Amino acid sequence: MVACSGTFAKDSSHLELVTAFKPKNITFTDVESSDGSKVPASILFPNDPKRRLEVWWSNRTTRSDIHLIVIGGQSTWTAPGGLRLGQTLEQVEKNNHKAFKLKGFDKDRIATVSDWDGGELATLAGDCNAGLSLRADAKASAEKIGALTADKEYSSSDPAIRAARPTVSEILIGY
Repeated sequence: MVACSGTFAKDSSHLELVTAFKPKNITFTDVESSDGSKVPASILFPNDPKRRLEVWWSNRTTRSDIHLIVIGGQSTWTAPGGLRLGQTLEQVEKNNHKAFKLKGFDKDRIATVSDWDGGELATLAGDCNAGLSLRADAKASAEKIGALTADKEYSSSDPAIRAARPTVSEILIGY
């Protein structure tokens, strides 16, 4: 479980991760950011897709002060607020204790949370923030997905969004 404290606190470092998870389970390498550029990051369990976790640093030289934690792929890590990959829109709403806002789907059929709308996930212990990407179900029609454009904001309770049956595909924990 990732918490916004202890090993994963904002002021943590690569050395603290090595101490907690053993040197053999961590590597420091470049990962690809959403804009295609390379970003140096500490990777926990780089050879185990179910345990993989990326930690990006605010201070890249000293590998300190966490900027972002990325949970993606097949990772089974649990994020603050009980967020996990593969959760449905309804499960995320339950964690948030209410509906939230998200941008519509991009060309890759991904929608992103834009506002937790004052729900439980809006303020997490440890003063971090959670961001989510949700991928539309593969069976959802391209026409319906295309009507829910990324330049507009929708409620997670919108029937058209729900009909796309999106599930959590990436979790970003930022400071």
